Amino acid sequence: MRDKLIRFFFFTNGMAALILVLLIFGFLLYESSAGFSKIGLDRYLSEDFVSQDGTVVTEKAWQPTSDEPKYSILPLILGTFLTAFPATIISTLLGVCTGVYISEIASSRFREVLKPIIELFAGIPTVIIGFFMLVAGATFFQEIFGYVFRLNAFIASLGISLIIIPVIASLTEDALRSVSGDIRMAAYALGANKWQAIRNVLIPAAFSGISASIILGFGRAMGETMIVLMASGSAPEFTLDVFKSVKTMTATIAAELGEVSQESPHYYALFFIGIVLFLFSFVINLTAELILSKKRRNMDY
Repeated sequence: MRDKLIRFFFFTNGMAALILVLLIFGFLLYESSAGFSKIGLDRYLSEDFVSQDGTVVTEKAWQPTSDEPKYSILPLILGTFLTAFPATIISTLLGVCTGVYISEIASSRFREVLKPIIELFAGIPTVIIGFFMLVAGATFFQEIFGYVFRLNAFIASLGISLIIIPVIASLTEDALRSVSGDIRMAAYALGANKWQAIRNVLIPAAFSGISASIILGFGRAMGETMIVLMASGSAPEFTLDVFKSVKTMTATIAAELGEVSQESPHYYALFFIGIVLFLFSFVINLTAELILSKKRRNMDY
């Protein structure tokens, strides 16, 4: 009887979470669908304007409050990836190395101290990191690299990486610790030293878990709001230059939704951005789950 109650409890909570997610998606879809008739799907990508000399100019700009509103979300998508990709690359390099050190190199006593400290960094409020990058980090790196825009995608990605490194490091350590000890012993029995065993045996064996941690970190980077709102410059530029100011999808929703008039085209456009961000996050998390599921199946064998 008790087992049935426990199964019922977890089943009920799981279904409640699934229904809640579906309701959120349905709400976003309902609110954004009205914008298709008022704005048009094509205007979310680009818009044609007639210049003063009579030529037709195609613009990709997010200017919903100008005299001639422009609702292209491409600069916001590009800005999101321009902050998330560098942050993920930086976090992968540092996070994986940290996870390998904790799992395979550090002593057991030092590991018990170091891992909780690293995990505590993941709990630092992102507004504090954003404020630090805004006040100190932006000036410091501008003096080093000499770029024009003090707040830019690079500064935002550095701030984001500070909250992703603990996630990747912790999950990497868990993935390496889950590798069977027999595999380690077999590598050492064949004459491999510690570095050779880590590089040629353990990392390939834990690759699924490590890659899933990187994907989850990338999803965390895409969903970050406060750091990019404070440190990216909030300029919706259609650019691939990481040293220019950008604006992300999350920062746009956070900054503009509280001031926009309900049932206006701008209002519906913000909900459309929410749908796009939701789908990106869904695909990223689904990919990570598929990788982890494959790892679990391989471990069962």
